[in-house]
This record gives sequence, C-alpha cells and structure tokens, in this order.
Amino acid sequence: MSLSQSIAQVRSWIDAAKRVVVLTGAGISTDSGIPDFRGPQGLWSRNPAAERLSSIDNYLAEPQVRRDAWQARLGHSAWQAQPNPAHEALVALERRGKLHALITQNIDELHQIAGNSPELVIEVHGTMRRAMCWQCGERTPMLAALARVRAGETDPACRSCGGILKSDTIYFGQALDHGLLARAMKVAREADVMIAVGTTLQVYPIAEAVPIAQRAGARTVIVNGEATALDDLADAILRGSISELLPRIC
Repeated sequence: MSLSQSIAQVRSWIDAAKRVVVLTGAGISTDSGIPDFRGPQGLWSRNPAAERLSSIDNYLAEPQVRRDAWQARLGHSAWQAQPNPAHEALVALERRGKLHALITQNIDELHQIAGNSPELVIEVHGTMRRAMCWQCGERTPMLAALARVRAGETDPACRSCGGILKSDTIYFGQALDHGLLARAMKVAREADVMIAVGTTLQVYPIAEAVPIAQRAGARTVIVNGEATALDDLADAILRGSISELLPRIC
C-alpha cells in the first residue's frame, strides 16, 4: 500500500472513530527545535554522558551533577520552542470532538501551548516548566528557579525547607505517578483508534498502552520518522516527517 493510500485509510478510521487516543514522544517536538533522545541526532545518541544528568541517584548524590543540570536547564531549547503543525493537528483533532485523551512522554508542554485542553493531556513524565522539592514536595514555577541560577546560585535549594530542587519530571530510577499511569492505561483500553506519534515505543510501562489498545479492539497507527519497537503490532505505519503527516490524517 502506498503512503497516500495508508493516509487515506487512517483518515477513514479517524472519521469513523468516537475515541481517538494519541501517545506522543519526543519526535513530535523535533520540528519545534527540541532534539529527541534516541534518534540519529538525539541528545543521548550524540552525547551519552548527558543521560547521567537524568539519573535520580546521581542527581541527589552529586552536587556537580545538579550544577550541570541547572546549566542545561538554562539553555534548554524548549524555552524558545513553539508548537509545530503536528501539535496543531492534535488541537484540530480535539476540536472535531475526536480526541479522547492525549498521553505524552514529553515534558515541554507544547501540547497545552498549542491549545489542547489540559484535562485531556496526561503527562506521564511530568513537566520541565515546574520545579519541585525532593524533600517537601513543594512545586514552584521553573522560571523562578532559573532566575536564581542566572543571579548566581549554582544549585538553588528549596526556599521553604532547604531541600534539593529538581525539575518536576520523572528521572531514571524514579517511580512514575501510579495514578497518571493507571489513567493512561484506562484511556488506552477505551480507544477505538490509538495513534503513537514520535516515539520509539521502547520506554515501558507507557509503551504498553499501544498493545493494550490493540487487545481492546482499537486500530493502531504509528507515525514516526524511524522504525519503532512495536511496528509489527500496527495496523498502519506512516513513516516520514511527523509535522507533515499528522495534519494529513487529523
């Protein structure tokens, strides 16, 4: 089947659907200027040492890791990034009344900035736009913490209790929020179409949402620039530019 025929087929499934669930990964934001992690030009592919900054054990134990992490946050491309046509396509899908839920592994909040309703977005890995205290759990705007770094604090502590501050995201070695994970799997079971976008589908347990949806009877669609770990399960695979393909199906 040609790409055009596959696009037409997926569009017909979406047109007939009542509950479309979308799972997004870092690949949907690359055209906004935010590099992914495991792709050919991914952050960890080009610089494996960068992954060390995302280990909770390293972060809590080593002040230098925290200092490096704060400098990386200052220069993160997400602060200048804007939603691209792929994000906008999912807003259009919501406006059509088709979007049941949007599960995202991303921490950039570009879905909400684009216009998706926050109550539909399930951020299983948290958000970089908040800071949280590891000791007392207080959440504060990340930009306020970054202002302190710019003012000279290399490793700002919580102003309420003195604890270690980190981004309100899930690090390696840190447990997922069980409530969010349960909600993600619930909406996957409710889907009649599941679309995985810009994710290698290698990170579990969230990648399990795709086979869960399929077992519950959903059509499964993978939109990605590269092969994924679950291509064999897909009813349709659309390979190419996400920001070009997603508007054509949504």
